[in-house]
Amino acid sequence: MFEFKKLEKVKDAAIIFPKVHGDERGFFLESYKKSEFAENGINYNFLQDNHSRSSKNILRGLHFQAMPKPQGKLVRVLKGRIFDVIVDLRSSSSSYKKWQSVELSGSEARILWVPPGFAHGFLALEDNTEVFYKTTAEYDSKLDSGIIWNDPELEINWPIKYPILSAKDSALPSLASLEPRNIWSE
Repeated sequence: MFEFKKLEKVKDAAIIFPKVHGDERGFFLESYKKSEFAENGINYNFLQDNHSRSSKNILRGLHFQAMPKPQGKLVRVLKGRIFDVIVDLRSSSSSYKKWQSVELSGSEARILWVPPGFAHGFLALEDNTEVFYKTTAEYDSKLDSGIIWNDPELEINWPIKYPILSAKDSALPSLASLEPRNIWSE
């Protein structure tokens, strides 16, 4: 059993609240059930699972996979906390170039649905933060792309001024330098 709540600032994204069954032994939850997700507009086949661990103040992103294989993601924190950001890159969307942030933690079990055509990034707020996500397309290095985390056009309000970035993420381009048709087309 899941509760699906649409995000306010960006179209088609959602926070998903799984039913957590807990007792003195611990807890159990279903993190994905195709039939319930499909009934709530998330009708995709998930083809790849990814798992990362980050130290505090590591920022990963803003990443996306370009056409013709954009990735939708179901993002869940297993341990720790993240400040998660998604950016709508679908030029035909009413929320094009808008972003929204949510905090996800291992203690809450909430899941973020990031539709295909969005950039995604997160900042680890605690050491040893583990993030697990399912994707709707397999990773393709030729289509791997992203936007610089502090893009001046987006003005994302990150809770840190100087995050720790990979060499790849620190060299990502600005949104203005990307061509929309290469990101998403319907």
